[in-house]
Amino acid sequence: MIARGLPIFLVLVALSAPPSRGQGTPGQTVSKVGFDQNLGTQLPLGARFVDDNGREIALGELFGDKPVVLVPGYYGCPLLCSQVLNGLTRTFRGMTETAGKDFVVVAYSINPREKPELAARKKANYLERYGRTEGASGWHFLTGPQTSIDAVSQAIGFRYVYDPAKDVYSHAAGIVFVTPDGRLSRYYYGLDYPVRDVEHELAESRKGRIGTPLRRLLLLCYDYDEATGKYTLSILRVLRLSASLTAVSLLGYVGLMLWRDRRPSTHPDGNHASDPLEDGADRDDSETDLMA
Repeated sequence: MIARGLPIFLVLVALSAPPSRGQGTPGQTVSKVGFDQNLGTQLPLGARFVDDNGREIALGELFGDKPVVLVPGYYGCPLLCSQVLNGLTRTFRGMTETAGKDFVVVAYSINPREKPELAARKKANYLERYGRTEGASGWHFLTGPQTSIDAVSQAIGFRYVYDPAKDVYSHAAGIVFVTPDGRLSRYYYGLDYPVRDVEHELAESRKGRIGTPLRRLLLLCYDYDEATGKYTLSILRVLRLSASLTAVSLLGYVGLMLWRDRRPSTHPDGNHASDPLEDGADRDDSETDLMA
């Protein structure tokens, strides 16, 4: 039984091994990445963006009598940004309320080089997945200049780092609920947004209520290694941690089995006791032979 478990153990040890030099621990750059909870902060509604129709607008034009789900990221993101939007779309599909009719969704790009044409393609993709015609008027994909991006990102506490050599951004995953008058009411981190929670937060935001801070559990798009100047997926770090915990548990199990095998066991008459599991296995084999 131990021999059968060893291959799995060796695989887990390999997965949980410390990162190689090319996947070193994050440096100072990663410490600059985060998503701070600035609850109650007023958004800069005068910040100028370009919507997915190519029209220049002020952010405040998208606010009115409905709560807003604000989604920071960028449309060329190779990993988390699409997963955030995928998760939101799944959640919205399961809700009775409808984007455009009951609430507004505003995604904005932190990449000032992205253009409305890319934003329009993203919108078309997610509207098709959403499957509700009302969504077209309530789901906006914005691009804009660095000054507007900075103003909104600083207001919501969205701290990111751009590496021009790799043309990637290191950033966190999450969304912000905003009241109809533009105040930050609640944060959600990660990729999973339960339907009931989203419905509740939209209802609270609609009433202008400001929530309480969430426990910080950030999922970062990339970790930056200053030694190599490369980004590594932080999801791999999560997998390594899980593998490490599994490996430790399996190592304890193997150790227990080895200790059990080496422990002397005798009957009161002084004879060594046989392993009841082995006896059982032999009986099973014998019974199987007889049945055959």
